Amino acid sequence: MGLKIYLDGKFVPEEDAKVSVFDHGFLYGDGVFEGIRAYHNSVFKMKEHVDRLYDSAQVINMKIPLTKEEMTEVILETCRQNELQDCYIRAVVSRGKGDLGLDPRKCSVPTIVCIASSISLYPDELYEKGMEVITVPTRRNGPEGVNPRIKSLNYLNNIMAKIEANMAGVPEAILLNQEGYVAECTGDNIFIVKNGIVKTPAIHIGLLDGVTRNEVIKLAKQMGIEVQETTFTRYDLFVADEVFLTGTAAELIPVTTIDSRVIGDGKPGPVFNRLLSGFRELVKEPGAVIFTETGKKKKKCKK
Repeated sequence: MGLKIYLDGKFVPEEDAKVSVFDHGFLYGDGVFEGIRAYHNSVFKMKEHVDRLYDSAQVINMKIPLTKEEMTEVILETCRQNELQDCYIRAVVSRGKGDLGLDPRKCSVPTIVCIASSISLYPDELYEKGMEVITVPTRRNGPEGVNPRIKSLNYLNNIMAKIEANMAGVPEAILLNQEGYVAECTGDNIFIVKNGIVKTPAIHIGLLDGVTRNEVIKLAKQMGIEVQETTFTRYDLFVADEVFLTGTAAELIPVTTIDSRVIGDGKPGPVFNRLLSGFRELVKEPGAVIFTETGKKKKKCKK
């Protein structure tokens, strides 16, 4: 049985979930989205994700025709319709159907889509042994262009870097900003550990204000670990004791090689392991509940 997709007020079979070829999300990448996780029958950090979705829409001057409360219910009901309690959720709002011109005023009603399914970015062995990544020539968009804080449907900058990673035979790439400072990866935020201090690029460097990133910062501080949101270069990556990535889909994953340099002792470090254990406990905490006691039969989404 296929998935049921929320599309503009209705749940339809995935084969019938279609948008117009004149939709500006398709034609121009004009829209916003969120990737969200559900664990143990509740959606993790629902409010933070919904708030960021609406912030992104505000910045691109697009009015989402649902309240935040209604969007929250759409996300929960999408999980219920597919009888999922552990899954990946994608909420998408595009500018909607217009014409072949750029003018967003020609798009009268945004298109809203919500999908609940599975995602597995990296093999399990990489979480145990660490992954190899590279830095790439493609630079991260500057805030004066397509601001990286907008989680928009225009992901070509990230895709270009991903292509370079694919060509190098590695699963992920690190992008620098226009000044040469480390920004983020194609789909994840990045952290380094040096002398027991956790460091991550500051938001103004040009990166997405990641929900998982922010939770890891909070978690580290609660553990008594010093955290600095700062600037650093490739040099700091190479001499770090530990490097790891964070993201909604990836969660926390260690990096053990960058540009052929082995990081630390070449295996996941103690700070990473502490944070990973803490994060796994964090996702067990109650969030936005999908099924109530009298709800439908629960079914897990396999990776």
